[in-house]
Amino acid sequence: MNMFNRWILAIRPKTLPAAASPVIVGTALALRDGQFQWGPALAALLGAELLQIGSNLANDVFDYERGTDAGERLGPTRVTQSGLLSPQQVKRGMAVVFGLAALVGLYLIFVGGWPILVLGAAAILSAIAYTGGPFPLGYYGLGDLFVFLFFGLGATAGTYYVQALSVSQTTWWMSIAMGALTVMILVVNNLRDIETDRAAGKKTLAVRLGVRGTRGEYVFCALTAYLIPAMLWMVGLTSPWGMLAWLSLPLTARWIRAIYTQTGRDLNRALAGTGQLELVYAFLFVVGIVLENWFY
Repeated sequence: MNMFNRWILAIRPKTLPAAASPVIVGTALALRDGQFQWGPALAALLGAELLQIGSNLANDVFDYERGTDAGERLGPTRVTQSGLLSPQQVKRGMAVVFGLAALVGLYLIFVGGWPILVLGAAAILSAIAYTGGPFPLGYYGLGDLFVFLFFGLGATAGTYYVQALSVSQTTWWMSIAMGALTVMILVVNNLRDIETDRAAGKKTLAVRLGVRGTRGEYVFCALTAYLIPAMLWMVGLTSPWGMLAWLSLPLTARWIRAIYTQTGRDLNRALAGTGQLELVYAFLFVVGIVLENWFY
């Protein structure tokens, strides 16, 4: 494997659509409200992707240094553990990526002011602290909250804010839906790794809840994501077109069935599938928003 392919493996491209989905939804809602702006929208998308990549690199190297990745992994290959890249190389790459994210953030701060400064700084620090530092969030059962706040609320509402300089009620509700979908990805990952994480002393929420509770968390997040568009329609904040997101329900049912019938490495398909589910859900909701603009 050449060096380019090693870095591609480290970046984990399959995770990137999940980072884009909340930004897409936030941008679609800004467009619906007549607030769309190309520059802030594209910067928000680039920033979200860089934060996802930086988080992936941080998890790769810090899990290795803490011994969590010792032995045979059930998940995708980690470049530090496998020796494809040294810890120093991964840390340098992580610094470059977060540096680029900070540069993008400077533009967004110019557009959106101090709220974006606070959000961006907290997002970078939390991405590092997810598995690094003296109090790694993921090791104390706080990873789900981190993902919900920054890749759900922050990404969706933040994207809308940098275009409109305010956040609509509909956007806040949809940021909860997108946060729930993003958490579902982490839930599958942690469900797969319950035994290895427990052995390594990594007390994820899945380890604390156990297999049954973790499966329940997945279903709860799915229900949340689908009930919110229905609620928004019922109270008149969106049209029936927003319910197009429900067309992704067969995919959700498929992966719910998978997490109740599969364990270990077999859950890798459900992990990738849940990431695809979030993108499909976001795409369908955006199509609904576009159709709403045409017909309402």
